[in-house]
Amino acid sequence: MIPGEIITPAGEIELNTGRDTVKLLVANTGDRPIQVGSHFHFYEVNNALNFDRELALGMRLDIPAGTAVRFEPGDEKEVSLVPLVGSRRVYGFNGRVNGELVNAEGRGG
Repeated sequence: MIPGEIITPAGEIELNTGRDTVKLLVANTGDRPIQVGSHFHFYEVNNALNFDRELALGMRLDIPAGTAVRFEPGDEKEVSLVPLVGSRRVYGFNGRVNGELVNAEGRGG
């Protein structure tokens, strides 16, 4: 093995298999591009992105780790979201949750 080498099985690797997904139409109403990373809590993205925010609580983009989606001003595109997993605690980002998702702003998650 070479240091840092990643050995993967042959063939395609399907991400987030079996996870529930939500599709949302997202529009950038701002005057600047907005880029959202793969593991950013989508509920807390820039307010210039217009979409059904309640459906995004506890969700992240369904894209490979380390990648992002860019929304140019005036762009409107459909994105697929998957639930955040693990402890289901969200801290930082835009400070809208800062705790367990089941208690976020009085809603389940």
